[in-house]
Amino acid sequence: MASFFLERRLAQLGNRLRVAREKLLVAEEQCSAMEEETNDQELRSLVAETPDASYEYRQAKAHSDALRRYCEELRGSIQELQVRQDELLDKLSKNHR
Repeated sequence: MASFFLERRLAQLGNRLRVAREKLLVAEEQCSAMEEETNDQELRSLVAETPDASYEYRQAKAHSDALRRYCEELRGSIQELQVRQDELLDKLSKNHR
């Protein structure tokens, strides 16, 4: 019976891991695009030397930084899920011995 619950938890964890990895792929693509936009805004800000251009750069930089932090959080979550998955696999293998 314990084996059934372990397998069920392992399957649920596998689904959560898959979803987290998919979210990370999307977020990394967005991060890359946002960093390019931020670099463009920075260049415009330097060339234009206007308050509006500086404001737009700061806004783009803030969004880029937030997205980068989100990617790091996702990576951390994925790492935690992988550790939990390994622990469940260890328990499952001990139950099958």
